[in-house]
Amino acid sequence: MLAAPVNPSDINMIQGKYGILPKLPAVGGNEGVGQVVAVGSSVTRVKPGDLVILGTSGLGTWRTEAVFSEDALVAVPSDIPLQSAAILSVNPCTAYRMLMDFEQLKPGDSVIQNGSNSGVGQAVIQIATVLGLRTINVVRDRPDLQKLTNKLKNLGAEHVITEEQLRKPEMKNLFKDTPQPRLALNCVGGKSATDLLRHLAHGGTMVTYGGMAKQPITAPVSLLIFKDLKLRGFWLTHWKDTHSLDEFKELIFTLCDFILRGQFTAPDCSEVPLQDYQRALETSMQPFISTKQIFTM
Repeated sequence: MLAAPVNPSDINMIQGKYGILPKLPAVGGNEGVGQVVAVGSSVTRVKPGDLVILGTSGLGTWRTEAVFSEDALVAVPSDIPLQSAAILSVNPCTAYRMLMDFEQLKPGDSVIQNGSNSGVGQAVIQIATVLGLRTINVVRDRPDLQKLTNKLKNLGAEHVITEEQLRKPEMKNLFKDTPQPRLALNCVGGKSATDLLRHLAHGGTMVTYGGMAKQPITAPVSLLIFKDLKLRGFWLTHWKDTHSLDEFKELIFTLCDFILRGQFTAPDCSEVPLQDYQRALETSMQPFISTKQIFTM
């Protein structure tokens, strides 16, 4: 292994609060990039020297070396940045599938999301920009809000607003020039998710892929009845289980093309030697952290 990030789902798995749990003892980490050093005599899909990522979750990437089946690996172009390869198979894939699979969006349509500074959130902004979609990005208020706003707008965000601003009547002014979104992406839950619902267009869909607030979603009955809103969930692991390896490879190659065209970059990353894993895990669990912790081997 060359590099592997720390994602919220990795922490959830360690805590025993995730949809899949490995048999103990186990190695942490669900994604990363490595280089093939040797293959078995019957292996045909990868060769020594190939840069590869994992196509299967729960195999453990926080390690220096591993033996994997060739069916678990996807070769990626050797000229994409290492950090981009390391974070490729979870957050960007989640962002792309949510933008493509729930509403038939066309250029000029808008998408609203919370947790916009997260890994998925930043991926949504960039991929939406490539697809010609406009984004309304909700973040928590913080001391360095202007710095974060500038960062997200540099990625392609059209609007960056706080959760408090989202609840104000003045929000209606935003929709004078921006169409009401038909797709909302929720990784927070609680009041933040309810606020997203209130701004969806008639017949729109809110897709939940996380619950960082650890609070249930409350959906006003009037929104379900009179606006015919839909509540859906997305879990990339389930998507992989119901789609072929070739379909996953096609998704990866699409994202690699974005990277090579300069249309997608990894979030700000802090490289941490694997032996300093405790520091990386503690940092990744702090509030208002927009920097991805990546283990280097």
